[in-house]
Amino acid sequence: MATLTEAPPPLAPPAPEAKPPRRRGRWTPYLLLLPGLLWLVVFFALPVIYQASTSVQTGSLEEGYKVTWHFATYWDALSEYWPQFVRSVLYAASATVLCLLLGYPLAYLIALRAGRWRNLIMILVIAPFFTSFLIRTLAWKTILADGGPVVGALDALHVLDVTAFLGWTADDRVLATPLAVVCGLTYNFLPFMILPLYTSLERIDPRLHEAANDLYAKPSTTFRKVTFPLSMPGVVSGTLLTFIPASGDYINADLLGSTDTRMVGNVIQSQFLRILDYPTAAALSFILMAAILAVVTVYIRKSGTEDLV
Repeated sequence: MATLTEAPPPLAPPAPEAKPPRRRGRWTPYLLLLPGLLWLVVFFALPVIYQASTSVQTGSLEEGYKVTWHFATYWDALSEYWPQFVRSVLYAASATVLCLLLGYPLAYLIALRAGRWRNLIMILVIAPFFTSFLIRTLAWKTILADGGPVVGALDALHVLDVTAFLGWTADDRVLATPLAVVCGLTYNFLPFMILPLYTSLERIDPRLHEAANDLYAKPSTTFRKVTFPLSMPGVVSGTLLTFIPASGDYINADLLGSTDTRMVGNVIQSQFLRILDYPTAAALSFILMAAILAVVTVYIRKSGTEDLV
């Protein structure tokens, strides 16, 4: 009974609330991003702002340029050089389609069928990067030279007759024609198509192909229902990495083409370095950038994927 009536011992005072541990290094990610952000600001944002101000200036190189908000420069540049814009989009789109047709089978071979030869083929794909862009383009002047084996073979197969009918060649020659420019663009930007495609195809789980085979799917059905849809991020990335630089390129059109194959990049280069009309050159640059941005935005939305490699 004494035990039952004994007063309970006093409760211990509650322990003080432990302060949450101080998060250390929370600024580390921002510090790591700082050099990249500074690089973008100094070498991208500031030049873009400067070019934007240049595009609305008036004056001359002798008298100096002043910002007068002369937006008519944009309309004058577009109305005068719209054929070069159309030609640039046409050449870049043609080169992009050719890169996709040539690059997809090769990327498929490397990712799914190459086996022990995968590394060797990958080295051959990136081998053009070991030489200068200018040297690679000049090499095509020798490859497509008049009377050379390539032109002779195309003439014997009557391919030049078809391309001449389409307006891509003239007088049984390839150099200084649209076909030469597109060939140069295709060769120079083909690795940019193959590498994203290879990365996307390599990520596909091989068990999906095995499941398709177990369901008695034909190889064409497996490719159409499984392989190609899963490789769409690589297709989108590859086409963008090919089309964007190709549309602004001027080296291929300058070395392999003629005055009739000039692209908008040639006009911008000429306006900046030869004619010295800086407002027109800046306006052309911004029109090209806006056009590419609009095309890319629509393309990404219509492609049905934003998961870019």
